[in-house]
Amino acid sequence: MHQFWGWIFEPGFFSSQPVRVALVIGGAAAVVSAIVGVFTVFRGQSFAGHALADVSTAGGSGAVLMGVNPLLGFVGFGIFGAGVMDGIGVQRARGRDLATGIVLGASIGLAALFLYLDTTSGATTGATQQILFGSIFTIDPTTIPVVIIFSIISIGIIAIVYRPLLLSSISDEIAAARGVSLRLVGLMFMTSLAVAVGLSALTIGAILSTALLIGPAATALRLTKRLGRAILVACVLGVGSTWLGVLLAYDSYYWGSSHLGIPVSFVVVALIFLLYLASGLPMIRAASARRTPTTSVMEVAGR
Repeated sequence: MHQFWGWIFEPGFFSSQPVRVALVIGGAAAVVSAIVGVFTVFRGQSFAGHALADVSTAGGSGAVLMGVNPLLGFVGFGIFGAGVMDGIGVQRARGRDLATGIVLGASIGLAALFLYLDTTSGATTGATQQILFGSIFTIDPTTIPVVIIFSIISIGIIAIVYRPLLLSSISDEIAAARGVSLRLVGLMFMTSLAVAVGLSALTIGAILSTALLIGPAATALRLTKRLGRAILVACVLGVGSTWLGVLLAYDSYYWGSSHLGIPVSFVVVALIFLLYLASGLPMIRAASARRTPTTSVMEVAGR
């Protein structure tokens, strides 16, 4: 048995502080991304999540340029971008693409500028790699409390607006008729989404953060139509993929004599992609369809 575990876990895995930090931060980001991601997919706002990923790229690269923790840039710029998108119509179906496109274009321009300045600055060597593709093994342990606080904020927002958010996701008209403030609910959700994207960007990089946000959620919603169960499944898939990615990336350092290792971000994204493909197999979809009836509007609104 000892040899079996030794074959799976390379020496020093559990005693390594960078690994422990990666597991805590990666797990927290995966849980938040899964919970928010289910609503993002359910509301058809995956494009908004992608736009906020580019906004976080600009924020993270700007933070590095100023010598600030990248997480603060990821989240701060993300919340600002979410507010702008909501202000110009992202809460209305017709205005979503327009608002997202405007913010997306502006953020890409800023990201290009900040990354160029980061690259040409001697004090920010490796910033492009860190911002775009992540570097979870090099995160300072002091970042953990900040990650936990942001995680609580994001999940707390979803918990507060859960029922009106779900109802407005199904039908704006029914939600408005029941007295739901669509503008307020939309703004709060976009804020939660921005925080989730920022945490995901810190884990696997801004350019790949949408994978952790959308992949587990989309896979879960393929397997079940009950929202509560989908959130649970997405959390399991997200955390499992992230932790397995950390393990394989760490172990890959010992494969061969080059000791280069495989990037965590690549492993996590690859695992999520494979899980999504597997969820579409006919036998799996047929089995999940028999077990999970669709949530009705009456179940959401309450009788």
